[in-house]
Amino acid sequence: MFTNRLKQVWAEGRPALNGWLSISSPFVAEIMAGGGYDSLTIDLQHGALDYSGMLPMLQAMRASPVAPIVRVPWREPGIVMKALDAGAVGIICPMIDTAEQAAEFASFMRYPPRGTRSYGPTRAAVAHGGYGTEANEEVLAFAMIETKQGLQNVEAIAATPGIDGLYVGPSDLALGTSDGRLAPGFDPEDADLVASIKHIAAVARAKGIKVGLHCGAPAYAARAVGWGFDLTTVSGDSRLLAMAASASVEEWRRLTGASASGSAGS
Repeated sequence: MFTNRLKQVWAEGRPALNGWLSISSPFVAEIMAGGGYDSLTIDLQHGALDYSGMLPMLQAMRASPVAPIVRVPWREPGIVMKALDAGAVGIICPMIDTAEQAAEFASFMRYPPRGTRSYGPTRAAVAHGGYGTEANEEVLAFAMIETKQGLQNVEAIAATPGIDGLYVGPSDLALGTSDGRLAPGFDPEDADLVASIKHIAAVARAKGIKVGLHCGAPAYAARAVGWGFDLTTVSGDSRLLAMAASASVEEWRRLTGASASGSAGS
């Protein structure tokens, strides 16, 4: 039976560092998995990939001691169960607004009598060296809190049996709770939004479950750990690539004095 690395990290009293994968590439997943993260999340919701892209990425990550998580596109049983069967040890489900929706999602995660998951761990049995109904104790169900309704119902969502953690999406939370006042983005500083984020963390801890936050920079993630977050995502493959490419180009142009093609003075 497999063990969940995230649970081991938390059992040791440490916060977990999560990375984000949006590019459909086993090689990118392999590079990120070798970077020292505790977990990596493959984004099937907004990432540029589907199941056929996800599967080889999970295989590439197996060489590193990293916990594979998948954010599914929606609260739909087929993709939740298929991602678990492919070897994911945690599922992040977006747009959870009510306790009823949380309970439905939680039911997809576990075998009877605790849930409605169908048995057929085709790759998971290979990836984890065996896989039985004991998986009920290892897999992690994260409900995303990212809407006004979800924030209003966060206590009931957090108290739902089978929900192991909450995951905060700050961009949608900003859009959904500010009546158009705030733009989406990472690492918010708006006082009201930060208060909501801290409230979600406090609720999760009071209910005895874990809580994660999507961050853009390590400094903000470190602050979030101080607020009580158990897991922080620090950027991801596409954003890291874009930032590194821009920084490299900017440095070259500064050192050579050569302007970009088509820019003023060229």
